[in-house]
Amino acid sequence: MTASTTLPDSVTLHGHIVPTTLFVGGQWRTTEETFAVDNPATGKEIAQVHTGSAQDALDALDAADRAQRSWRSVAPRDRAELFRRAHAALLARADEITTVMTLESGKPLAESRGEFALSADFFLWYAEQIAHLHGTYAPGSRGGYRIVTTHQPVGPSLLITPWNFPLLMIARKAGAALAAGCPVIVKSARETPLTCALFVQVLEESGFPAGVVNLIHTTSSSSVSEAVMADRRLRKVSFTGSTGVGSTLLRQAAPGIVNASMELGGDGPFLVLDDADVDLAVEQAIVCKFRNAGQACVAANRIIVHASVVEEFTTKFVAAARALKVGDGFDPKTEIGPIISRRQLDTVTRLVEQLREIDADLLTGGSAVESSGYFFEPTVFAVRDRTSAVCKQELFAPIATIYTVGSTAEAIEFANDTTYGLAAYVFTRDLSRAVTVSEHLDFGMVSVNRGIMADPAASFGGVKASGLGREGGHDAINEFLEPKYLAITVDEKEALA
Repeated sequence: MTASTTLPDSVTLHGHIVPTTLFVGGQWRTTEETFAVDNPATGKEIAQVHTGSAQDALDALDAADRAQRSWRSVAPRDRAELFRRAHAALLARADEITTVMTLESGKPLAESRGEFALSADFFLWYAEQIAHLHGTYAPGSRGGYRIVTTHQPVGPSLLITPWNFPLLMIARKAGAALAAGCPVIVKSARETPLTCALFVQVLEESGFPAGVVNLIHTTSSSSVSEAVMADRRLRKVSFTGSTGVGSTLLRQAAPGIVNASMELGGDGPFLVLDDADVDLAVEQAIVCKFRNAGQACVAANRIIVHASVVEEFTTKFVAAARALKVGDGFDPKTEIGPIISRRQLDTVTRLVEQLREIDADLLTGGSAVESSGYFFEPTVFAVRDRTSAVCKQELFAPIATIYTVGSTAEAIEFANDTTYGLAAYVFTRDLSRAVTVSEHLDFGMVSVNRGIMADPAASFGGVKASGLGREGGHDAINEFLEPKYLAITVDEKEALA
C-alpha cells in the first residue's frame, strides 16, 4: 500500500501499515494517551491506538463546519468521481482491509471478505445516486407562483459505528452522508478502530478535501459524544448500537433539535411455518443465527417453529450447529470465530446459565471453548418458557433458542410480542401466506425464505425500540438531506407581454 505522507504513527500487521491516530481536518493527529486493541482469537494485543478527547472531537467538528459550505457546493459529477476513485482504491486494498478486519474483530476471513464486498457495493451505489438527487416543480394551487422543492445537506454529521461490522457500518453511513454533501465526524468502535482508519485513509488518498472526513478513536465515548452533541453546529447524528445508548443520544439531541438516525437492538423472530421447506429453513437459520458468532442485530433471536415440523427442524438444526467449526478466523475451515472480548464472553456464559434455570432443554453446546481466545460453542436450547426475561432480550451470541407454536396466528402473536422491531424471517412455500404474514409482522424488514437481507438498494432499519430512520437505498441519502421549498412569484401576463 501507499502510506499517507502525513501519517505520524502506525502499526504493521501481516505486512500492512495501518494508521493508529486520529484524523482531523486533513491531518493524522497523535495524542498523549493510547489504548490497546486485541485480537479476540488469541487475547493478545495487536496495536496501541491513540485515544481522542472531547476537545479532539470538537476540533473535528470545527474542521467539518469549515468544510461544509465548499463540500455542499461540489458539483454532483465531481463528487461522484471522488466516490468512484475511492471505490477503486477500496478494491485495490481488499486483502489488507479484510486481513485487519479479521485480526481485530475475530470474524472468519470468509465473513470479512463478504462484509468487504457488501461495503464496496454500498459505496458504489452511493456514487451512482449522487447525480440523481432531484427536486420537484409545480404551479401554485391558486396560480401566480411556482412551487419548487429541492434538497440541501443537513450539515456536519456525527457517525457512531459499532464493532461487529466495522467496515460495513462506516461505508454505509459515511457513504450516504458524503453523497448528500455532509462532512462527517466518525467515532470508531473501541474494539475495531483499525478497519475504520483504513477506510478513512482510502478516502483521504482518493482526494476527499480536508475537513470533509474526520475520525476520532476514544476510550471515553460518552464524553466525546456529549461534547459534540451539545454544539449547535452539529446537525445530524447517525448511530448503530444498543437501544440504551440510542436513547441517551436522543436525549442529547433534543436541546439542539439534532436530526437523528438510530439503528438499534433487535429480537429477530425466525418463523418456520408448517408448509416450509425444512432443509432450506435449517440452512438459512444456521447462517442467520451463527454468522459473526451471533453478534448481529439482525440475527435470528427466537426461532419459532410450527409443531408439525419442529421435530424434523430441531433434529437437523442441532446436527448442523454441532458440525460448525469454531476457531481462528485465518483457518479456512473456521465457520465461527470468537466473541469480541472477555467481557462479552462472560455475558454469553451468564446467558446460558439463565437459560439453564428456566423451562428449557440444552440440546448442544453451552460452554466456552478452552483457549486463550474468547470462543464459545454453538449452543441450542429448546425453550418452553416464554415469560422469562431472558426470552425477551437480544442474545447477541452464538445461542439459538427454538420455540414451538401450534398455528400461524400464534407464531405471529409471539413474534410481535417484543419491544423491538428490526428484522423478521418467514419460511413458507405459499406466496399468499408469505405476503400476509409479512404484512402482519411489526418489523421494519421481513425476509422471506432467506436468512440474509442486506443490499445497497434496500431500505434498512426498524421500528419501535429498534430505531429511527433508514440506511441503504434511496432513503439513506435522504436521511442526510433537508427538503427546501421555494415559492417563486410568476407574473404570467407581464412575462408574455
